[in-house]
Amino acid sequence: MSRSNGEPAILDAVVVGAGFSGLAVAARLSKAGIKRTIVLEKAGSIGGTWRENTYPGCACDIPSHLYSLSFAPKHDWSRLYAPQPEIRAYLEYVATKCGLRPKIRLNVSVESAAWDDAAAVWRVALESGETLVTRSLISATGPLNTPATPPLAGLESFEGTVFHSATWDHAYDLSDKRVAVIGTGASAIQFVPRIAPAVNRLDLYQRTPPWILPKRDRPIPPETIERFRRFPPFRLYERYRLFWIHESRAEGFTTSPALMDDAKALALRQIEKQVRDPELKRKVTPGYELGCKRILISSDYYPALARSNVDVVTEPIARVYPGGVETADGTRRDVDAIVFGTGFDVHKTVLGFSLLGRGGRSLTEAWAGGKEAYLGTTISGFPNFFMMIGPNSGLGHNSQVFMIEAQARYVAAALKKLLRRRNAAIDVRRPVQTGFNAWIGARLKDSVWSRGSCKSWYLDPVTGRNSALWPASALAFWRRLRRFRGGDYEWLVAATNGK
Repeated sequence: MSRSNGEPAILDAVVVGAGFSGLAVAARLSKAGIKRTIVLEKAGSIGGTWRENTYPGCACDIPSHLYSLSFAPKHDWSRLYAPQPEIRAYLEYVATKCGLRPKIRLNVSVESAAWDDAAAVWRVALESGETLVTRSLISATGPLNTPATPPLAGLESFEGTVFHSATWDHAYDLSDKRVAVIGTGASAIQFVPRIAPAVNRLDLYQRTPPWILPKRDRPIPPETIERFRRFPPFRLYERYRLFWIHESRAEGFTTSPALMDDAKALALRQIEKQVRDPELKRKVTPGYELGCKRILISSDYYPALARSNVDVVTEPIARVYPGGVETADGTRRDVDAIVFGTGFDVHKTVLGFSLLGRGGRSLTEAWAGGKEAYLGTTISGFPNFFMMIGPNSGLGHNSQVFMIEAQARYVAAALKKLLRRRNAAIDVRRPVQTGFNAWIGARLKDSVWSRGSCKSWYLDPVTGRNSALWPASALAFWRRLRRFRGGDYEWLVAATNGK
């Protein structure tokens, strides 16, 4: 589609990414009457991180009825904590239910996006060579999309099989193999219990032990599912109940660390109950404050580590040799496969494409001194650009989907006002963004993430600043974004009428 002068037709919005946040914001824009919207997805199907991660045992660590969109409820979740295939199927359902299928373009990768100061539009260059012109650009690529693999010396010389949990090699049979698992984060504690019984030997390389709380997972009884179906207020009550249970933990992370004592005691009791060997108990007991790193949930991880064919290795890895892994103490362990459970690169990867704002300034330049945004959503110097799950909008205590919905409503409200004014653009005022981030910094100063004696992916490796998490309750975030305030923004007008 193009205009009479051969230029591409101007879209109202381009959304990049078709995971939870991309679908949520596209649905909200549609509901707000913003029709000229397309969603670009680099893969051949939707789902985001729930499409990419297919490792054994992959599941959510937030209860199903809370880890879902309020405007697309699902009454028949099979378990308290939904497994990956069910979450992915749910996202397919959302795309259909909300009428988003015609707006989604699959197998389309964005190469770059540049703001045209004169025309007040974004020019989005696709890898195919096509250029889209849009009044607003929304990044919904998410922070968990690029697997992080540590630069181990000699890794390229390894003669066995190597893969990351986020790119699981299902064609490779781990049965009776000698396997090295590197990393003990959220993915590893799910797949290690699944593969440990099948492998010949499993060497688990641990740098820092995680804090792990019991996972009270269970199937949802058929009679309960039927009640959810026949009586929607019962399902809504369950969602609210779960929300407030999780929301009550916010102060423990931010202003009152002593509130974490009960959770810490519960985690230590689980270690005491499930780990009998004194040496293994020493290895898996964290030496930092609970909450400083991501809190994990599992009831079968410690029993897996206690198996006779599993060894937890805490010596640092010195190098990888053709037949296995060598640690700093000189010990060599021959293995057939290396599996990385080392999470994602959330700092080097910003969007997955080049972004140039006002005056041709790149986002990389703007964030040279550290990532920051206003309300985790807009960035000064980048008009009509919105970022889902942007800096300091992540959660450590509640459902990220709640935060996504708050952002989606805010973006829809902003675009609704914006599109009433022809050829207008908005750019968050620099003092507004600076003041907001000063508040963020003050809130983070006394939080467990800053004073918990640990290093985590929450902290920027260059600045040391926590640029990932929201330092208050989820409800406080919702309140901040419940109304779009035009006065927070500089209003710009195109000089060339979009030509």
